[in-house]
Amino acid sequence: MVNPMQISQMKFTGLCAFPLTPFNEEGFQEDAFISLIRRLVVAKVNSIGVLGSTGAYAYLNRQERAQVIELALEHARGIPVMAGIGALRVRDILLLAEDAQRLGVQAVMLAPMSYHKLTEDEVFDLYKTVTDHLSIPLCIYDNPGTTNFKFTDELLAQIAQLPFVRSIKIPPISAYLPDAKKRVDSLRKGIPSEVSIGISGDWSGLDGLRAGCDLWYSAIGGLIPETLMDIVHTANQGDFELADRTFQDMEVILDMFRRYGSIRVIACAAKELGIVNNFCLPPPLKPLPEVEQSLLRALIHELQPA
Repeated sequence: MVNPMQISQMKFTGLCAFPLTPFNEEGFQEDAFISLIRRLVVAKVNSIGVLGSTGAYAYLNRQERAQVIELALEHARGIPVMAGIGALRVRDILLLAEDAQRLGVQAVMLAPMSYHKLTEDEVFDLYKTVTDHLSIPLCIYDNPGTTNFKFTDELLAQIAQLPFVRSIKIPPISAYLPDAKKRVDSLRKGIPSEVSIGISGDWSGLDGLRAGCDLWYSAIGGLIPETLMDIVHTANQGDFELADRTFQDMEVILDMFRRYGSIRVIACAAKELGIVNNFCLPPPLKPLPEVEQSLLRALIHELQPA
């Protein structure tokens, strides 16, 4: 068993890949999910993030989330697993955090979900309450596109002082390098040195690494991890020109992410690759329009390693 104090010092770097949770009204496709996790293991991703936005956490009940975590841990072969614990009520978040810790994840991730728009005081109190019940690292999930809550750097800095906060998952940043670096540098000045900054929004991933982010929280990395690992490895060596050439190969798919959201694109791509046997998201979510699916069909196979 890992010592909680050792876990609390863990700092994520590199690529944290977020796999799809393949399920619909017919149930959870366990074999498909295991296949996705095994792809991440083969690619040797740095960490695995289950039950993120692409992992459809908001659509799953407590038992379903526990099933996803159990399978991820069973097949991750020692790669650290981080699990989303977001919910509308603090009561439910604490139960999900308890489950995740009991099952053995190495970290949890929390976005401030809400039906009614939250205030900064309410969000701070949310994270304080949750961290008071943790013995493993927590990642702050800043995702205004789904939560409709926009963190200020001041609030992020305040929350980052709480025990067990070890990472911040930030939304896309400017493609203009001076502005991107300014954004990352400004945030870093206000947070403890042990708190990592990770970029999300895959179309902004390489911009984030170039600007100084510690890791890339990637949805497309949950499906084609070897391609993403090549980009991250090349970027970490400082060869951004080569990394950008590979990154540009994904440009059309990443534009679909912007327009339709990563979860629909990844679900359709997983079907095109034969990983799932049908469209695997619950209603009312729908697949991409047919014209986009045809384009995706032609592109996704090209991004597979030879």
